[in-house]
Amino acid sequence: MSKGKSLFTSVTSGQSPQSSNEQPNPQPSREIPRRSFLKGMGVAGAVLTAAPLLRVSARADDHHGSISKGDGAILRFVAAAEIIESDIWLQYNELAGVQDGEVSKLASKLIPGYPSQVTGGNPDYTADVKQLDGDMDQYISDNTEDELSHEVFLNAYLSAKGADAVNLDAFRTLPASQASGSNKTFGRLTNLTQLTVHTDWWTRYRSRRGNPDLGDTFPNAIPTLAVGQHAAIPRTDADVADSGFLQAVANTAGFHFAWIEQGGSSLYPSLAQRAANAEVLRILLSIGGTEICHFQTWQDKAGNVIPVKNVIDPVTGVSVTFPDLNSPPFGGENFQTNLIMPEPTVFLSRQFPPCSIIRPTETKGVAMGAVNALTGDGLFIGQSTQFMQLLQDLASDADKAQRNGH
Repeated sequence: MSKGKSLFTSVTSGQSPQSSNEQPNPQPSREIPRRSFLKGMGVAGAVLTAAPLLRVSARADDHHGSISKGDGAILRFVAAAEIIESDIWLQYNELAGVQDGEVSKLASKLIPGYPSQVTGGNPDYTADVKQLDGDMDQYISDNTEDELSHEVFLNAYLSAKGADAVNLDAFRTLPASQASGSNKTFGRLTNLTQLTVHTDWWTRYRSRRGNPDLGDTFPNAIPTLAVGQHAAIPRTDADVADSGFLQAVANTAGFHFAWIEQGGSSLYPSLAQRAANAEVLRILLSIGGTEICHFQTWQDKAGNVIPVKNVIDPVTGVSVTFPDLNSPPFGGENFQTNLIMPEPTVFLSRQFPPCSIIRPTETKGVAMGAVNALTGDGLFIGQSTQFMQLLQDLASDADKAQRNGH
């Protein structure tokens, strides 16, 4: 199975994305019939947690008719990606989002067993996250709401077209943070306490000469985040009590926010090139535009991280340093932190003049590349082989989609 090109990280380390973290799960057996496996483990036709909320009819007004197998595969993959994203953002929102109940009430309608009551957040972690911007709590909540809306829309659309939808609730088995402000007993899809975060997106979008679609690689802005496993949320109140370490955790979150969304910024236009149906193309371009808005926001805030040097994780012993990004080896006209628009760079061919673009947007192997990058980030440490096989099958199907509808 092709690994594909990762949207989330370059290969400057010389390792595949999967090798960044030692995963406890071996490669799953491929002996189970794929269709029966998907039916049993997370893909169900017309079964939606949020169906009562949206009240979508089978004919979907003027948007009746079916979609091709390939378009269905593309939409299922991005729906799964959105479910994973909303799981990530809900964890951040519980600890550092606005605690007005809007997001928790919405999530409780979409996710079985999710508490509708606000947690109250974690004031110390929130304060450190807000060192990046005074409105960080609002941005976190808005981003969370957006991802929830994306997943429920995509599943509702698939069901309205008579296609299989995606439900990952059976895999909400990973432990939650035990710090104050977390829904401590609610199971998670993702793990935010053992991350290996690549920050080459920072240099990639500021490069005037390089494009990953043409084989170029880029250095990490925060090299120490790409080594070892780092916490982006406090694991327990002991992490909160260590003020120096907590700021490093908040800084890690600030760069992880942008890492998440730069992947989505590329995933949607990459897969849109394989869509056969004009309406499916419209969906991918419309949702993808929102992902770009998210990335733009978080890239701006990441530039405001508080520089800290050689902060040691008291549990794992891993070290992290957040340098002043306005100083060498960065800084200067192309790297000053308040320059957040993509710099013009080479596109399609080095024969053409520079153009300001989203990058990468190469479509070959893009879905499998996204799965590999998410895995390499450490998000799925502790997940089951069934979960990993499901994601790989969804990605494989999406990568086989062709614009001619086959």
